[in-house]
Amino acid sequence: MSKSAVLFKRFERLWHWLQALLVLLLIVTGLELHGSITLFGWGESSSLHHWAGFIWGALVVMIFTWIFTTDAWRQFIPKRQGVDSIIQFYLFGIFKGDPHPHEMTPDDKFNPLQRLAYILVLFGLVPLQILSGLALFFYPELRANGILSSVEFIAILHTFCAYSVIAFLIVHLYLITLGKKLTSHMKAMITGKE
Repeated sequence: MSKSAVLFKRFERLWHWLQALLVLLLIVTGLELHGSITLFGWGESSSLHHWAGFIWGALVVMIFTWIFTTDAWRQFIPKRQGVDSIIQFYLFGIFKGDPHPHEMTPDDKFNPLQRLAYILVLFGLVPLQILSGLALFFYPELRANGILSSVEFIAILHTFCAYSVIAFLIVHLYLITLGKKLTSHMKAMITGKE
């Protein structure tokens, strides 16, 4: 890969960091709404959670629009080729100092496991999280119109998705430390180049 090649375009980096801030705010306010922490106060957390959720939903629509109008969707198509070498690297090779088996290029940014994780998270978990949040927010109207009779399943689904996002975030933060240098992958999402 050429040293001057841009791996992540400006919009990709912008939506990545904006999404990260919104998700962190949603996690903190969500934990406060569940009574796990006290930071803003329940009323303020509720308001912040709703605003952040609506902004995140709008951002995700923009992200999907960008992905599908720029052919970036091709980056997310799972591949079988190379899965074994990636798994072996993360289980054993990384501890022996082996080089990463996947070379990032502008046309092939994600290794096979990343592709699978990102397609499940971005196209599965995130929409489910946002849709369940909207169902919770609009529950009184949905109940009045006979669309939902109970909020229990939606609340459980929303909470499950939230903890799944937290688990993804923990793994994501760990994996960004596994570049050639501790900050290599972080630098790529700041400057666009690794």
